[in-house]
Amino acid sequence: MADRFRITLGQLNPTVGDLAGNAALAFEAWQAGKAAGADLVALPEMFITGYNAQDLVMKRAFQLDVMSHIEKLAADCADGPALAIGAPWAEGAELFNAYLILKGGKITSRTLKHDLPNETVFDEVRIFDAGPLGGPYAVGNTRIGSPICEDAWHPDVAETLAETGAEFLLVPNGSPYYREKMETRQNMMVARVIETGLPLIYLNMVGGQDDQVFDGASFALNPGGKLAMQMPAFDAMIHNVDLERTPEGWRVVEQQLATFPDNYEADYRVCMLGLRDYMRKTGFKKVLLGLSGGIDSAIVATIAADAIGPENLRCVMLPSEYTSQASLDDAEAVATALGCRYDYVPISEGRQAITNTLAALFEGTQTGLTEENIQSRLRGLLLMALSNKFGEMLLTTGNKSEVAVGYATIYGDMAGGYNPIKDMYKTRVFETCRWRNANHRDWMMGPAGTMIPETIITKPPTAELRDDQKDSDSLPDYPDLDAMLNILVDQDGSIEDCVAAGFDRAIAKKVEHLIYISEYKRFQSAPGPRLTKGAFWLDRRYPIVNRWRDPG
Repeated sequence: MADRFRITLGQLNPTVGDLAGNAALAFEAWQAGKAAGADLVALPEMFITGYNAQDLVMKRAFQLDVMSHIEKLAADCADGPALAIGAPWAEGAELFNAYLILKGGKITSRTLKHDLPNETVFDEVRIFDAGPLGGPYAVGNTRIGSPICEDAWHPDVAETLAETGAEFLLVPNGSPYYREKMETRQNMMVARVIETGLPLIYLNMVGGQDDQVFDGASFALNPGGKLAMQMPAFDAMIHNVDLERTPEGWRVVEQQLATFPDNYEADYRVCMLGLRDYMRKTGFKKVLLGLSGGIDSAIVATIAADAIGPENLRCVMLPSEYTSQASLDDAEAVATALGCRYDYVPISEGRQAITNTLAALFEGTQTGLTEENIQSRLRGLLLMALSNKFGEMLLTTGNKSEVAVGYATIYGDMAGGYNPIKDMYKTRVFETCRWRNANHRDWMMGPAGTMIPETIITKPPTAELRDDQKDSDSLPDYPDLDAMLNILVDQDGSIEDCVAAGFDRAIAKKVEHLIYISEYKRFQSAPGPRLTKGAFWLDRRYPIVNRWRDPG
């Protein structure tokens, strides 16, 4: 019997729906594995289709196209190591999330996902049928068990595989990032290793898909739960892992371990990678945004420069009579530090034309929020005109605090195709700016150094839509607002929870009211990368029409 087993892991970045492109990535990994003398080349869950493909996988024509690409891939990989790849698989009237083993030009084995996730961003119960509890598959004379993603978060599948002869576990995943998820993953996998006594290899994909970013960070554990291998987070790569047969069974040969970045670096990279892949996978090459001199647009501009390079970023200052000289200076300083294009487009003339057009209809009414929002919507119009003319995707720059309570103008500053900080609270934006000023990584395409001047970080936030306006005129101070939003949104807590945390009941009820009445704005807002388990869209789904309020 062989005393060594090599697996080539493809921690790669598929694109949803790009069957030919994903198959090409799989073949490239297989070729690398063949050259390395691998026994098995392994790819993540649902790799051939990309993940999370949602309802696309239920389309019959798509299913047939998947089968055609799998059959061709099997034929192309006939002479060499086995290839394990995730795919949707239809059998009769049923559709499964499957892990297919290709060897000798055909599908030699398949594992069907048993525990289907039905929470947060996942709707697999609605899409797939649950596979039965099954046994391991053979590669040569080695028996391997593959709990598919969620299957490894529960004990039943892994225990069944161990009882039916699996010698180690290979877990293919499509596991998207949220803050501190890595610790949760490893704790879950340690539990499976301790329960079964088997080594475990956890393989995850990387890359952005709409609001989700897959962070890779694949790893391996030996019996007892000791970490034997840790791949870098967020990097697409092909990596070899060896197992040695010992008197006690297979053991993963230990390697030097990569380190997982801290929360600020991980969040920042998710924002950057989410934007980079959204553009790459939709075909956009350049972006633009309104650079106001405030902190949100400054960090979004920096993320964009790091994602696609300053030469592909256009920043536009659109001043009115309420725009301070400090804002003008700060915006120009950001654009200069980044080295991107900076355009200056005053809105006073256009605003006056709109005011004149509406004068007869508005006669006898008080000037107020409507007139303020005209400025924001005029800026949105001008930015979208530039987007249409030059083919540059408009970025919107609202932080999670604003998105939560509707402190943004729909069809105005909410206009845009993607929002890199949609799931980042305002207080977190401040700290992220400080982190980026102090840190530079080789995966950033923007320059090193201070990109966001201290004057932007320390000045009171303002929309500058009227004289001497401050965000605190309309909202609680951001530390208090964010703490209440964390309770009400991220923790799905109550008014009583806010009161118990020391907040005024009336203010907490106001914040809750703003959250609910802003649902229609979020329904129409741009996507953005998920950083937490309380992200708006798939994590938190509420009706737009909703008369209920917490009686607390």
